[in-house]
Amino acid sequence: MLRRWVLAILMAACGVLVAASQLTAGLPAVGAIELVVFLVLALLLSPWAFPRSVSAAEARRASAVDGRPIVYWRPGCRYCLQLRFSLGRLARRAHWVDIWHDPAAAAAVRAVAGGNETVPTVVLGEQAVVNPDRAWFRQQLRSS
Repeated sequence: MLRRWVLAILMAACGVLVAASQLTAGLPAVGAIELVVFLVLALLLSPWAFPRSVSAAEARRASAVDGRPIVYWRPGCRYCLQLRFSLGRLARRAHWVDIWHDPAAAAAVRAVAGGNETVPTVVLGEQAVVNPDRAWFRQQLRSS
């Protein structure tokens, strides 16, 4: 569980340290701005930047019923962040599964990615796409 938050915690801690050093140097405004920047980065690297994650089994069941794609991701993955933010509100149309939270999800990704835990991996029906083209995936979400 803590593994999912390590990058966010490190970024927030760095922000506090930088802000404290700016305060001691007599630059409180600079310290405040830097702290805000680090906290925003911490938010982007946290699991909160993504829609609610479900288990791999729950995602497969729901996808079988509603036909929506499954996106396997992990916190701190810059490609996952790029995909997530390029989708905007369309991201809610997919089932998101955190592979660090669910070992079965990590195994599912390894099965389609040549033994690697390469994310983002999108499963749409029987088709699995590792690191999908964002425009293609947006189109798939619009049509689902």
